[in-house]
Amino acid sequence: MKTFRNPGSIHPPVAAYTHQIEISGAERLLALSGQIGKTVDGYIPDDPIEQIEIAFKNLQGNLEAAGMTMADVVKITFYLVGEMDAARRKTVMNAWLKEPYLCTTLLFVSALANPQFKVEIDAWASKAL
Repeated sequence: MKTFRNPGSIHPPVAAYTHQIEISGAERLLALSGQIGKTVDGYIPDDPIEQIEIAFKNLQGNLEAAGMTMADVVKITFYLVGEMDAARRKTVMNAWLKEPYLCTTLLFVSALANPQFKVEIDAWASKAL
């Protein structure tokens, strides 16, 4: 079971996320490696926003392989490199992230494993047995 909390003793979330999600009871926990903006045929777009969309699709494919959906994701960390249009980034992210909001962290970093990669999405998911 997942319990979503935004404690009144701290500030409300400043974006579409939940401060904490407690997982209890009989649950399967899935840890995913960071998903990048690379398609199955090896295409890596120059546009970092397009990379975010592809990384989400890769995340979705991993979840489906485990019998899960985006609704089962409890934590995502975004690693982003370089300048990108914040409004476009939020539009893509908000299309994938629905209420109840999961726990998120967004970091801008100097580089990822390959200079072509501008986005990496790390995630954890949980689903009742």
